[in-house]
Amino acid sequence: MATGQLFSRNTQALFYNYKQLPIQRMLDFDFLCGRETPSVAGIINPGSEGFQKLFFGQQEIAIPVHSTIEAACAAHPTADVFINFASFRSAAASSLSALKQPTIRVVAIIAEGVPELDTKQLIAYARANNKVVIGPATVGGIQAGAFKIGDTAGTIDNIIHCKLYRPGSVGFVSKSGGMSNELYNSIARVTDGIYEGIAIGGDVFPGSTLSDHVLRFNNIPQVKMMVVLGELGGRDEYSLVEALKEGKVTKPVVAWVSGTCARLFKSEVQFGHAGAKSGGEMESAQAKNQALKEAGAVVPTSYESFEDAIKETYDKLVKEGNITEVKEFTPPPIPEDLSIAIRNGKVRAPTHIVSTISDDRGEEPCYAGVPMSSIIEQGFGVGDVICLLWFKRSLPRYCTQFIEICIILCADHGPCVSGAHNAIVTARAGKDLVSCLVSGLLTIGPRFGGAVDDAARYFKDACDRSLTPYEFVESMKKKGIRVPGIGHRIKSRDNKDKRVELLQKFARTHFPSVKYIEYAVQVEDYTLTKANNLVLNVDGAIGSLFLDLLAGSGMFTKQEIDEIVDIGYLNGLFVLARSIGLIGHTFDQKRLKQPLYRHPWEDVLYTK
Repeated sequence: MATGQLFSRNTQALFYNYKQLPIQRMLDFDFLCGRETPSVAGIINPGSEGFQKLFFGQQEIAIPVHSTIEAACAAHPTADVFINFASFRSAAASSLSALKQPTIRVVAIIAEGVPELDTKQLIAYARANNKVVIGPATVGGIQAGAFKIGDTAGTIDNIIHCKLYRPGSVGFVSKSGGMSNELYNSIARVTDGIYEGIAIGGDVFPGSTLSDHVLRFNNIPQVKMMVVLGELGGRDEYSLVEALKEGKVTKPVVAWVSGTCARLFKSEVQFGHAGAKSGGEMESAQAKNQALKEAGAVVPTSYESFEDAIKETYDKLVKEGNITEVKEFTPPPIPEDLSIAIRNGKVRAPTHIVSTISDDRGEEPCYAGVPMSSIIEQGFGVGDVICLLWFKRSLPRYCTQFIEICIILCADHGPCVSGAHNAIVTARAGKDLVSCLVSGLLTIGPRFGGAVDDAARYFKDACDRSLTPYEFVESMKKKGIRVPGIGHRIKSRDNKDKRVELLQKFARTHFPSVKYIEYAVQVEDYTLTKANNLVLNVDGAIGSLFLDLLAGSGMFTKQEIDEIVDIGYLNGLFVLARSIGLIGHTFDQKRLKQPLYRHPWEDVLYTK
């Protein structure tokens, strides 16, 4: 066990099992104390490497992440404190591994419930190799104005209130981490504050004892008095009694053992810590307090008078000239995190993304304000979900059925169309699903599947302006624009697209109005007088029928309908539908284990 000071303003630690909040609290404490270098040199996350971004004051820094303890110690040879936030299941193994590293001098084990046999082995190894174990079941420790472990002393506000940003004259050791915060506050009220504080942990076998740290404090010149808070259960306090009796402790010790209320209970009481359970009269709080008092420690009559006893002892040392009052100063303010400042109403910050279609902040996701559970309970289909996420409203059943019919009819059109061909070639090149899907989708455009929006746009404009089919087609011809939604490479007057017929049949049966599809059919009648293959294709049918759906439902304004067409909603329907087929072709090629595709020479015209 070390015989003097454990930490300094230059101490650096390795943090095992990344936890953002305690590390950030350590860095904020560093900044508060005016340290030049962060106290966390590196992070160990088994199986991970890279870095974690945190703040050192206003500066954002990158702290290295290592996958093993050995790698971290090799990379940061000056870091001699190991802060272990592993669970109780792995804390012992990782702590022992750290103790075996020549660069590690102090190990703090935060986890509760570490098996007692494992803890005994750690203690034995540490003592044999002159190393220090703090814990298990500890919050850690702190040297005021220099270094702190993890969450020790809590928030920055509490640290400032307890004057922990600069050193005082009191050495403090306790079993309880929670009570440490209480005592830091009490000590700061009646003294110049602590110099070093340690919570040894509440397990039955702590890695270091109360007397271990009192003896250390006795060797630190800056520590003028010690405050000890023990608890019923175990016999750790008696080692301090022996040290006092043997004259090993020459500085004043103010001590209290909590748990005196245990005698009020008729049966044995187990308090919060594993070790806080009296196993006989000697382990009672009253017996320990009496023994400490007889050995020379200042022991109050109750916990309520503990602070007064600390004050009397401190004032006596000041009066005797043993303590020089610390000169106070105002520590630098810690920059507040933006999220906290926003939550507290201190700043206004613009958002970077606006979303109106879904919200995942509550107990369940909502689509356009409709909870997921309601969508399932009401038996909504894919068409209903599309309406919620695309149009932000529920539409009548015939509308959602039409959308689903469009998806079914447009899901695939065989392996020979450009989109499927691209997806097949990409799949046979061994690419992943997303790459195959995207390669097929990228072919969608004015010549393949992407004419739905243009068909709707031109048919709507012509119909709304009451142009005759002749006027519409001829005006497009003069502009050099092919009529979107008209024409097919295979289908003709005598072999019309069955999909177009099915869509028209559904609309004429269910839609309140079919004004736009009627206009499209009239245009088809005129274009067929020019060529046998200038039929209304599926793009034109979907485009015109979607106009009828939007206008006939009575749920969209004219401005909304124009916006839907301009943005590209209708092409989105084709993209969504055709993705099903493209994925299918990709899986088909992979299932068949098809080799790399190479286009045959005989199908290429080589010319100059």
